[in-house]
Amino acid sequence: MLKLGLTLLCVLAAFGATWSARTVDNHLGPKDLTRLQKVFVDGYGSSDLQSIFFSSLNIQLTDASQKEPLCKKIATLHAESKLNGFEKDYYYIGASKNLGCSAKLEEALLSKVYASLNSELGSSQEIFYRVVTHKILGVEINEATQTKVAKRLQELLKKDDTLSGLGYAFNAATQLGSSASFVANRVEDAIVQADEVDGKLLQFEGGLSITSLIINGAFGVAKTFNKPSPVTAEQAVKFANYFLSRRSVQTAKGAHVLIEALKTLSGNEKISPICVQLIGNGQLEATSPTLNVAVVDLLGKPLSPAPKTISAKIVRKKDNAVLTEKVSVASKSSDKTTYVADLTNLKPARGIYQAELTADGGYTQTLQFKVLGRVKVQSLDVGIAESDASAATRKQSVTYPGKLSEVLSADSTQKLLLKAVLVEESNGKPLTVHQAFVRLYNKKTDKEIIYVAEQDSSKAYKFDMDVGHNGKNFNYQSGVYSIYFTVGDASLSNSFEWLVGEVQLKFNEEKEVKPKTTSGPLPEIVHQFRVPDKRPPRIVSDIFTGLCITPLVLLFVFWGKLGINVSNLTLAPSTIGFHLGFGGILVLFFVFWLQLNMFQTLRLLIPIAVFTFLAGNRLLRRLYAQRNSKASAS
Repeated sequence: MLKLGLTLLCVLAAFGATWSARTVDNHLGPKDLTRLQKVFVDGYGSSDLQSIFFSSLNIQLTDASQKEPLCKKIATLHAESKLNGFEKDYYYIGASKNLGCSAKLEEALLSKVYASLNSELGSSQEIFYRVVTHKILGVEINEATQTKVAKRLQELLKKDDTLSGLGYAFNAATQLGSSASFVANRVEDAIVQADEVDGKLLQFEGGLSITSLIINGAFGVAKTFNKPSPVTAEQAVKFANYFLSRRSVQTAKGAHVLIEALKTLSGNEKISPICVQLIGNGQLEATSPTLNVAVVDLLGKPLSPAPKTISAKIVRKKDNAVLTEKVSVASKSSDKTTYVADLTNLKPARGIYQAELTADGGYTQTLQFKVLGRVKVQSLDVGIAESDASAATRKQSVTYPGKLSEVLSADSTQKLLLKAVLVEESNGKPLTVHQAFVRLYNKKTDKEIIYVAEQDSSKAYKFDMDVGHNGKNFNYQSGVYSIYFTVGDASLSNSFEWLVGEVQLKFNEEKEVKPKTTSGPLPEIVHQFRVPDKRPPRIVSDIFTGLCITPLVLLFVFWGKLGINVSNLTLAPSTIGFHLGFGGILVLFFVFWLQLNMFQTLRLLIPIAVFTFLAGNRLLRRLYAQRNSKASAS
């Protein structure tokens, strides 16, 4: 436990600067609420009693003709439901009350519910559902019964202190009054079991339902028994991040508990996080740099009370240069969720900036935005030159957004040139852009080819195309091509494509481009084996074979001259068996050389080798015995 406490202390120290922000970068927006509303509408059409109940909690049916069939439907679903009795009774009675069903509830069902608190309840979940069912029916639980149920709840928590058990106990305690005040001592035990994800989220094992159950219950206990907030402001931010990450929930129950949890976190002014985010895409015009910021609660509603003061520190991200330490961010009178900062006096240049916002000294958020610049074409020259530079270049200047009045002409011995100088409109300084292209388009064939305009040392963009060398790129199709100059950059507000003029291109060779066949049989692929290497002459093979036989021939020659001592050779079975086995091995090797493969040879060799080994062992033992007997006789 001490180790866990030290770990939490270190984590708190490491992330304190971030947690002090008390802000999140998102909230439940109009699109999210519309989608969740559709989830509730779809819940009415489901065959799940739980979904119909949670849909009835959030959307009221206005068409009376739909209510009665739905009331009959939930009665049938209640009878067929496999949920616990106390749970399905709660959903059925609650849905009936929310829908305003004309049919009265069965007396047997009501009697069972009324008598349930006098019986021995089996879990904190059952206590919760029975207590809130009484509340729906408008039945007040007397003090004696409250005390009895609270005592039973205390006994159950000693046996079952799971997260689910604690969550239901918290929510039940808010309905049981002071007799259940002991539950407040268990809130901390539950909160410390939250799991942290990536240092940004806090959740409980069990997902959205359990996390919402515990958070709603813990805040309810703190409010009922006048206790401090169950979570810190830093933890509230992380729980809010988790709930907002689950806003794509698809069930009626999930949508309901999500909204309730966000309402709970937003309802505590001391620790509730707020959302501070940019409105729009965060791109400002340099001529009128106005920063629009949304400041809302987790449900996208205006803060109450509204922040008294909001200011921002503006920093250029590239070099961390501070444009101003403090600029006022004022509320729009027409919209209490929108705040505006006018940056015109700062005259921000084109680039990326960060706004470090502070609201009432307790909320901080860093937002990144971009100031867009405007590009201006200072000059553009287009012309035709000889490829070998044998004649002067014929250039013509074009003013943006004009177009050449005459059609240029270039053949395969010439080249097309274009030079453009781009500057910033605000200060006239040369500008480097992300994209600068020259596009040549043939209207007749509806074909185009694009070239990149490169920037030279003087910051001018140049394009140089040798017509003869680039004929293949155009499939040698001569004709009139439109010349487009395209400039684009993420930091520009006036990127453009400019029709500069037209040029008649003439290529030496004109080829008719035939469409490639994309169907039909492919040519047959015939596999060719490797040609065998040429074998050596017959005489080489004969000489090698003779050299291999030479040792055997020499053996028989030496035996003939020196003689063979066979005095110890007997006709004993071990002697005959050993020599037959050894000879068989030699014969097998000879056959292997002629026709057998390795596996066939090993299969035959194993039994022969075993037989030879046993016979040879017996032979050696006999020879050893004979030698010992002769030595003892002498």
